[in-house]
Amino acid sequence: MDQSQHLLVLANRLEYTFENIELLNEALTHRSVSSNNNERFEFLGDSILNFVIADVLFQQRPDLREGDLSRLRASLVNGETLAEIARDMNLGDCINLGAGELKSGGFRRASILADTVESILGAVYCDSDFDTCRALILRLFESRLSNLPDLDSLKDPKTRLQELLQSRRLSVPFYEVVGVSGKAHAQVFKVRCSIEEIDCVTQAEGGSRRKAEQHAAEAAYEQVKNKLNV
Repeated sequence: MDQSQHLLVLANRLEYTFENIELLNEALTHRSVSSNNNERFEFLGDSILNFVIADVLFQQRPDLREGDLSRLRASLVNGETLAEIARDMNLGDCINLGAGELKSGGFRRASILADTVESILGAVYCDSDFDTCRALILRLFESRLSNLPDLDSLKDPKTRLQELLQSRRLSVPFYEVVGVSGKAHAQVFKVRCSIEEIDCVTQAEGGSRRKAEQHAAEAAYEQVKNKLNV
């Protein structure tokens, strides 16, 4: 299948036909190809996407506070989700990449796929109007907006652990780094999480102190639930 056929397939999946096809070509052009690339469209598309999803969540969940709305939006508007949407459209087949990126498999790279989705949204907005772009976003996110994740699952492990302990009037956990290994550019941190009142101690590793603490908290959360029969 040649490029023009790929673009036709893409247009069908977007359910949108560009008046100015050059806008789509620019939206599909990675910076490795030319200085005339999709980064400006990416900036625009990212802003529109965040607003549209924020607006939908605001209307759909009047019961939620700002922090919960932000967590929900972040669970929908992120590189992983956008890359999944791109893969569903076989977007990698349409992206214009420089020789180096092509050779290294850039058409499969999640960051490039995600950025290109945002670029397309920016291009659609420029080619039409806000309402048309909003309708496209709602189509792309329809199933995800209909099946929003549980809020507790969106909280980071340290927050979930602390809230569980506080709900049982227990003291907050204590985290300490018990080891650091590896070279400076690729260090591995080992962290211990301790909750003395209920004799709970876990250890975990991560590429940063924060990651290690989160992994240790996740393990501690499960232990605490078992100890307290939650």
